[in-house]
Amino acid sequence: MKHEVLERIEEMGPFLSAQAEDAEQLGRLPDETAKRLKEAGVVRLLQPKRFGGYEADPRVFFEAVMAVAKHCSASGWVAGIIGVHPWQLGTMNEQVQQEIWGEDPDTWMCSTYMPGGLATPVDGGYRFSGRWSFSSGCDVSDWIILGGLTADAADAPGTIDMAQAIADPNRYLHFILPRSDYSIIDGTWDVIGLSGTGSKDIVVEDAFIPAYRTVRAIDIVEGTTPGHDSLPPTHRMSWGSIFPNAITSAIIGIAEGAAGAALDFQRSRISMGAGGPVAGAPVTMSAIGHATGEIDACRAQLLRNIGDHWECAQAGEAPTALLRARTRRDQVAGSWRATRAVDDLFDLAGGGALRKHTPLQKFWRDAHAGLHHVINTTEKSDHSYASVAMGFDSLEPW
Repeated sequence: MKHEVLERIEEMGPFLSAQAEDAEQLGRLPDETAKRLKEAGVVRLLQPKRFGGYEADPRVFFEAVMAVAKHCSASGWVAGIIGVHPWQLGTMNEQVQQEIWGEDPDTWMCSTYMPGGLATPVDGGYRFSGRWSFSSGCDVSDWIILGGLTADAADAPGTIDMAQAIADPNRYLHFILPRSDYSIIDGTWDVIGLSGTGSKDIVVEDAFIPAYRTVRAIDIVEGTTPGHDSLPPTHRMSWGSIFPNAITSAIIGIAEGAAGAALDFQRSRISMGAGGPVAGAPVTMSAIGHATGEIDACRAQLLRNIGDHWECAQAGEAPTALLRARTRRDQVAGSWRATRAVDDLFDLAGGGALRKHTPLQKFWRDAHAGLHHVINTTEKSDHSYASVAMGFDSLEPW
């Protein structure tokens, strides 16, 4: 039986498709889009039940992200990014959860985890300042999670060994701030793809952050927040299974949107190269079939891996190193493989696909924009899998 959130997304599909161009022109999600996504419940799928969430099987969440992105790339991207934050918040202390969700379970949090801020310890917390880029969905969020480094009062940007500081588990923290404590810098998201995500710069100037609204980054990544073992299965999922795949599921959904657009575009196309309808061109038709199969395979791999992690979480067991390495390998590969399939679909569509009104060219741009997220870097994922499979250490412990 299909989850009710997936049913609602299916019903709102035509709306999402219709507003996709508006989001691109606006450079952020329209308020009405955010409102409807909230009504659908996408972002509450990984949220604790005691705060109005579903505590769902994470596969439902990733299917929901793909389903949204298939209709509107920006909406799917924001749903994925914003939708993982309830998972993180659900592993943190009760006080900050109550503060954010106590009155409104549909309160959204944006983020940027890069350590762009310096936090000086003071009585009861920190004084925090900095600047961050790429905070997707910030215009439709009321709270934010920001990465930062603890520092002495004499420290200043440029004087800190960043690699050394990030490696210190007691210096690299996540800080949670309300909308009143940060500024969104308009004009900082002028891009050729995923324009509608509104992934703008954030500035914080000497905000006080109470200690209960902070958490060590390593505790989120390694699942060592206090009381973690007593959490429900949804919140015992590993960081490496949840956060990276929120990006990849959006890209796969974008690729599925591109596949649908390509089929629509090619169905009645007359090609000079084919000497008539594309339906009579075996090479082109076979290539389309292959590309769509590649996208389906990316979906299947992602859901298989998440399903294996879900079984571990339900059994109260930690995922094996090999499962973690395989999940990371397939996550990175899935982003690239799906986008390469979109390349093939776009290349097969001829000159007509270049016109700005065609949905295919937009999906093509958006998929490539998604590849630029740091979580899709390929340098270590395959190497790590091979290392773990051979009994050696992973290059990426998480």
